[in-house]
Order: sequence, then structure tokens, then C-alpha cells
Amino acid sequence: MIFSKNMVFGLAASMMLAACGGSQEPAAPAPQAAVPEAAPATPSAENIVENPVVEEASETENPFAALPEPYQSADYNVGRRTFRQCGTCHSLVEGGPHLLGPNLYGIFARQVGSVESFGAYSKASKEADFSWTPELLDEWLANPNDFLPGNSMSFAGLRRPTDRTAVIAYIMVETGYVTSE
Repeated sequence: MIFSKNMVFGLAASMMLAACGGSQEPAAPAPQAAVPEAAPATPSAENIVENPVVEEASETENPFAALPEPYQSADYNVGRRTFRQCGTCHSLVEGGPHLLGPNLYGIFARQVGSVESFGAYSKASKEADFSWTPELLDEWLANPNDFLPGNSMSFAGLRRPTDRTAVIAYIMVETGYVTSE
């Protein structure tokens, strides 16, 4: 049996009303098929929505405003979109799960290969002797295999410097990066 969106919503609404005692009448059966209503030919007072005045974005609305350059000038949407490639293997949420790769929350200033609860580091990552900085992450993202030969990350890298800068800025904001200044 195939359920339409309206059938599911109708059933859910009926169940919620019944569960909270909101209706003394039995719930009506869900409709079998949704028939879209035609839009009125002329506007009426009921279907006119006034457009609010949209103010220009202020400096405080830039999620990267507190970051140092070049990350401050990066495009948030490019960073978020680029991170989708990373998000298949890494999470950014504090206390979030490890996926195929380690959770990246708190990555900056953390020793490479040091998250104890992530046990799938390569030998190269475990033996690496550096801590993550935005600049080193940029080099890593350009080509992980050239940056740290023998690592187990199966990612060819990001060619465009603007994509790397944007995704690093996005990771900085999403993982609680604190400037050292």
C-alpha cells in the first residue's frame, strides 16, 4: 500500500490528538488522495503576505568573522558544501561519533593520531609528530598521500585553494576553534 504525504500527516495528527485527549470525537479516516487546491485567480486579503524588509547582513552575521585571515573572508556556503565530501567519514559534533575517520571536534592543536577512542589510525598517523593547525590541514587537504605517505585516508584531496580555505574555516567554526590571539 502506498501512502501519500497527506495521508501520513492526517494519521499522525489524529494519533497525536487521541494520545493527548484533545478530541472527544473519533478521528476521521485519512484522505485517500490529495487533490491540490487551485490558487485564487485574484489576490484576497487572506492570501497576501507582506514581504518583510530584508536588512543587509551585518559583520556579526558572518560565521567566520572571528577567524583570522584568510579564513575570515572564506565563503561559508562553499565550506559547508565542500565538507559534505568529508562528512561521509568524519563528524564535527562535540561528543559525536567516529565514522570511518575520527570525529574532528577539537582537531586544532590536537596531536595527529591521538584520539584514543578511535582505533583505526594508520601506522603513519600514529607515528606522525605534529599537531593540527589550519595551515597543516590545508597542506593535508591538498593531497593527503603526499603530505603523510602511508596514511589510510582514501581521499585524493581538494585542488582549489578557495575550497580548502572555505572548508577549513567551516571546520574551525563547527569544531569550537579558539583563536590564540
